Amino acid sequence: MDLGLRDKIVLVTGGAKGIGAATVKAFLAEDSKVVLVDRDADEGSALSKSSGSKVSFIEADLTNLKSCKEAVEQTVSLFGGLDVLVNNAGFNDGLGLETSPEDFMTSVQNNLLHVYAMTHYALPQIRKGPGCILNLGSKVSVTGQGQTSAYAAAKGAISALTREWAVALAPDKIRVNCVIPAECLTDQYEQFFQSQTDPDAAKKAIADLVPFAQRLTTPEEIAQTIVFLASECSSHTTGQLFYVDGGYTHFDRAVGHDHNKW
Repeated sequence: MDLGLRDKIVLVTGGAKGIGAATVKAFLAEDSKVVLVDRDADEGSALSKSSGSKVSFIEADLTNLKSCKEAVEQTVSLFGGLDVLVNNAGFNDGLGLETSPEDFMTSVQNNLLHVYAMTHYALPQIRKGPGCILNLGSKVSVTGQGQTSAYAAAKGAISALTREWAVALAPDKIRVNCVIPAECLTDQYEQFFQSQTDPDAAKKAIADLVPFAQRLTTPEEIAQTIVFLASECSSHTTGQLFYVDGGYTHFDRAVGHDHNKW
């Protein structure tokens, strides 16, 4: 199926690894022009160099809000505009209630403000299309997890902003949606499993919590949803929160339920 994304200009934050890298590759498979923004120079450069002429890498730390403005400006300079913004960058730093209010606020700012700033600076270009905005949320803002106060607050705000922006930008025909993973097997998550005494047992314990097929979601499955939502196949879809999580945040996981029957 042709999703109609050929030569669309896409900016993906946190695009060097994990869900971001899978998203970059998924848009390239649709023949889009992609700019990946990341602070990891080695991973970002490697992905860009291996992916052909339609992808460019911008090294930037988006917690510096000036870098957000510059990333948009460089994207426009490279490709002449911007059609799709994917706000993927973020990091669960595991800060709970024992964290000082000052550190809590710093964490929230690091995971949230760049989403606002990127969207703010990208909006004039996206209005020209009109294009669309895709945000990345997290199941922790819905289910909780423990020791994720700051990350849950930031991701909950991103879900709320998705719906706010969808309303605000509807007159401009700009669609805004949010994709929410739960247990996704990124390289970072794999490193966590490998750090455990029994990596296979640790991974199985998490996978068993996922009702549908008892496995972790792949970054590619998240990326495919993002690309679909960016396409004209989703032309009447906005303000929605899409849980790509094997039913994690919805299915009843009460004691006694046999997930193998689902």
